[in-house]
Amino acid sequence: MVHTLYYVYDPMCSWCYAFAPTFEKVKENLASNIKIVYVPGGLAPHSNEPMPQNMQEKIESIWYEIEKVVGTKFNHDFWTKCIPKRSTYLACQATLAAKMQGKEEEMIKAIQEAYYQRAMNPSEEDTMIQLAEELNLDIELFKNNLTSEETIKNFTEKMNLRSKLHLNSFPSLAIKYKKEIYPINVKYNDPDAISKQIENTTENVYF
Repeated sequence: MVHTLYYVYDPMCSWCYAFAPTFEKVKENLASNIKIVYVPGGLAPHSNEPMPQNMQEKIESIWYEIEKVVGTKFNHDFWTKCIPKRSTYLACQATLAAKMQGKEEEMIKAIQEAYYQRAMNPSEEDTMIQLAEELNLDIELFKNNLTSEETIKNFTEKMNLRSKLHLNSFPSLAIKYKKEIYPINVKYNDPDAISKQIENTTENVYF
């Protein structure tokens, strides 16, 4: 029997970035009959408005909190080198456009590294195109798919799926076992605990 592990994320979610190394270890330990479905949840809709200063300060404070709690490192130059925007939908669509060329996971990682390590702005289309080039994607196809009706429909379906799964935080994990959905408790520095929860669920041991 094939089971589905849903991973709800946003490529511009700092907590998702902090969780990435742990999730990589979780993926390494997954049984062969578990498939991963990435669900870009969409933190913030399209906007060209600069992020208010108080929001910038709040989000940067979250970065500092994550550095302290999880140990993740951020490049804080982003806040002086870029014009931040509270807009993540384009980055989400970029992961789906990359998926059409078989590089969904690679694009997620590229966006996170661009944002949090290279001080690049994922809210800008030029940034998404540059990352697509670095991933050796078909650029014209990527440009067309980035904002196509098909991609927007797909993204809307993903956000609707997140709602149906009742997963409202980022990141979130849940596994579908038979017809039931079981949430998995996210542990930022403990991949073994996550793997054990998944194993227990798929073996029909309730916890």
